[in-house]
Amino acid sequence: MEEIKSLLRAAKEQLAAADISEVDAETLLAYVLGISRMDLHNSVKLEATLKSLGDFGAIEDTFARLLSRRLANEPLQYLTGIAYFRYLEIEVGPGVLVPRPESELLVDAVLTHIINLQAKVTREISVIDLGAGSGALALSVATEAPRTRVIAVEKSLEALEWLKKNVAKISENVRVVEGDVVEVLPGVKCDIVIANPPYVPNAQTLPRDVAEHEPHIALFGGETGLEIPKIFIDSAARLLKSGGVLAIEHTEEQGLAINSLLSEEFIDISLHKDLTERPRWTSAVRK
Repeated sequence: MEEIKSLLRAAKEQLAAADISEVDAETLLAYVLGISRMDLHNSVKLEATLKSLGDFGAIEDTFARLLSRRLANEPLQYLTGIAYFRYLEIEVGPGVLVPRPESELLVDAVLTHIINLQAKVTREISVIDLGAGSGALALSVATEAPRTRVIAVEKSLEALEWLKKNVAKISENVRVVEGDVVEVLPGVKCDIVIANPPYVPNAQTLPRDVAEHEPHIALFGGETGLEIPKIFIDSAARLLKSGGVLAIEHTEEQGLAINSLLSEEFIDISLHKDLTERPRWTSAVRK
């Protein structure tokens, strides 16, 4: 027990010196031990776990390797292989963007809209997730609103591997479509489009764990950051029925510009705040 406490204390000091959250040390050690982070503070559970594992040296070595990678700014979720999003455990790793908790309120609003639509119609509600990445948004909708037909669109081969893995594990009712948003699903019309396009301006500096490890194709949206969101908006306009709803994420500074891009094909454009009270996504209704 004292060995574990000493190991954890030293790891937290290293992380703090590198300006990385000390909590990451607990998450990584719990991952190595196969218990929850809260169980690290349960002496009975921790002692039983250490006895069952036996080889403290192996635990120490594995933890040291993971800690070294975290100190090199590799995302915590890549190290554990899991990102928590709403009620789901999403598998992630190199090649796919880590889902952000800021996206959870967008999903909330989409689910509320689905409930309102289902009160009016007996058919399934159709939802398309453009640039689905790991599938966090699409799978949240599919699992929390079962009477929906969800299509997840992704063009990155690396991200597609994670998307297919998560769909197979969580909800095989989600249809995965490989391709560029400009070309996919010709002739298809849907009720709702959700989109988290690359929207970071190309020249913007990002935190090291993001800039050095997460896929740039999922981050950077062009010189102004709006070039790719414009493509996603045009694709959503093509895919949505009249009266269909688009929910699209963007930076907190892009709300007015996104409104302008939407104004030709959409009405009832509304800017919404995320969990940190920043204006981070917009909804709009197809004319």
